[in-house]
Amino acid sequence: MKALEDKIRAEGKILPGPVLKVSSFLNHQMDSDFIMELGRALAERFRDDGATKILTIESSGIAIAVAAGAALHVPVLFAKKHRTSNVSGMLYQTLVHSYTHGTDYTVVVEREYLKADDRVLIIDDFLANGKAVEGLLDLASQAGAKVVGAGIVIEKGFQEGGEKLRADGLRVESLAIIDSMDENGIVFRDC
Repeated sequence: MKALEDKIRAEGKILPGPVLKVSSFLNHQMDSDFIMELGRALAERFRDDGATKILTIESSGIAIAVAAGAALHVPVLFAKKHRTSNVSGMLYQTLVHSYTHGTDYTVVVEREYLKADDRVLIIDDFLANGKAVEGLLDLASQAGAKVVGAGIVIEKGFQEGGEKLRADGLRVESLAIIDSMDENGIVFRDC
């Protein structure tokens, strides 16, 4: 998606790790109109797959998931990284390693919101090593739900997550795939 690539080039910052900081428009401060455009673009790629629910993980994936959910007219469910007092009843849970935060989270969803007859579209802001998507796949599997694919805003193509997920048979659609990034700039893959 050219508009996304342009926005990353203009506003993104490359940090050690390598980490791409897009906090000015995607995952800290959000450009509302652009978030809705990204959500519509992801929804369009999965329009004919019969998704009945979008599943994401807190927190940066939520805005994109809501935008895609609005475009597809389906509810959005997000896996919580912390079990709070308002999370009750029977849960599905899985362990997810966060590349950005360098920590593990036990993420949970209440069973009443994820059912065997759901057709789940996974949405997230970034795909690097694929651990968040793998965790969401595990939650859907525990519920017996069918996953129709994963829609990603930015994929780090130089890390193994996307390649591994695709090799495992998951349809992964990314709006921008970065093949390399360093102090000299960012190289995007045609997608």
